Amino acid sequence: MKLFIHRKDLRTDDLTAFDYLREQEEESVHVLIYDPFLLRQGREKEHSGVNFRRHAARLGEQYRESKQKLHVAYGKPAEVVDFILNQFKGDITEIVVHRDMTPYAMERDRGIRKVSEAHDVTFTQLTDHLLMDLNGFTNFTGKSEPYKVFAAFHRRWVEFMNEHPNPPSAATVADVKVSDCQIEWPEQMQIPQELLEGSVSDNEEPHLLLDQFVVNRMAEYGEHRDEYEAYEPSHLSSYVAVGAVSIRKMYDAANRVAEAEEWIRQLCFRDFYLYRAVYESHYFTYEKVYDLSALHEAHFERWCKAETGIPIIDAAMTELNETGHMPNRLRILTAMFLTKNLQCPFTLGEAYFRRKLSDYDNIQNRGNWLWCASLGENAAPYFRVNNPVTQSEKYDPQGDYIRRWLPVLKDLHSKDIHQPRKDAIVDLKASRQAAIDVYKQILASRKK
Repeated sequence: MKLFIHRKDLRTDDLTAFDYLREQEEESVHVLIYDPFLLRQGREKEHSGVNFRRHAARLGEQYRESKQKLHVAYGKPAEVVDFILNQFKGDITEIVVHRDMTPYAMERDRGIRKVSEAHDVTFTQLTDHLLMDLNGFTNFTGKSEPYKVFAAFHRRWVEFMNEHPNPPSAATVADVKVSDCQIEWPEQMQIPQELLEGSVSDNEEPHLLLDQFVVNRMAEYGEHRDEYEAYEPSHLSSYVAVGAVSIRKMYDAANRVAEAEEWIRQLCFRDFYLYRAVYESHYFTYEKVYDLSALHEAHFERWCKAETGIPIIDAAMTELNETGHMPNRLRILTAMFLTKNLQCPFTLGEAYFRRKLSDYDNIQNRGNWLWCASLGENAAPYFRVNNPVTQSEKYDPQGDYIRRWLPVLKDLHSKDIHQPRKDAIVDLKASRQAAIDVYKQILASRKK
């Protein structure tokens, strides 16, 4: 018998593990673990935690609709696994999971592996959330060193995917021999009531969202995606973040239509950040590689509370705080404003987005913040400091986005609505020059 543990794969179709389990032709026990570490410090009530909880609820519904059994537990994953293996008294011979690349995930899996070895059980890690095969791509490129710049990576990635496609699987949980055995969880491993309250499942079908986007809006993506008020995105990012939709199905759908290159390029960017997380030694520790002591937290709270006095920044932060959503163009703008104009350490903004973004993904979020802060191998030049006023004027000339999220400004003329308020916490021109001077020193401080 096998034990399959759901993590960032909250769906019941096109899972690498389902293909693997079907080939094994053995029964498998399926478990979802609510990890207290990932829901600590009130995160379960923030947008990112709510997104996980609603998709976890939907996963349970999908299992029931397929007449299959999903066990749900609460606790440290290694302790939950140890309990399960003890309950089954040698019947389970293999644990199957999908691999994750974050520092916590690797530490968690070392703990699970230690437990599995103590029980003489095989621990198998499969890859599900990458489009490309990492080892296959490395062999394909023939490079001894990993790619550091996206443009070069992108060219080879396109070639690799054309020659080595990764098509979606037709297998679903209904095709797997899921055991209907019962597990009597001890009280401490039962889901706390507060995690179940308000966990209304998401009734929107991600494949329908994908089909609608492919048919109606994908062709316009390359030209209009930065027009954050006028252009409607795919609305799939919160599903991708928890694996509630297959990245392979997204790529496959895009490949079937013309003018999808720019959207596919964004899927490549996602692979690039995952690739960097594996091969770039300082990806999760750049704050220790550079001397960031010249930065400060003076304006951080004002940024969080949408009280900077820069209309587009405050509008974007208001949307984030109220809904958990923020257009990609504005994520870059707010992040660069915090790190450059306000000279705040990127780690504070990164942590704030971790709680507030419905579609939070550790690796993707960190990659974006490193880029905006000009740190790491693939980052914006230190002298790039986007002007929020000109960006607002360019991508939303009438200021409709600002009017929607800052109704107090709704009656202003379109020429005035983008401009800093009288109480703005920084002067954009002066803070830009100061940022250039400071970040030039920061980059020079990099430890060898």
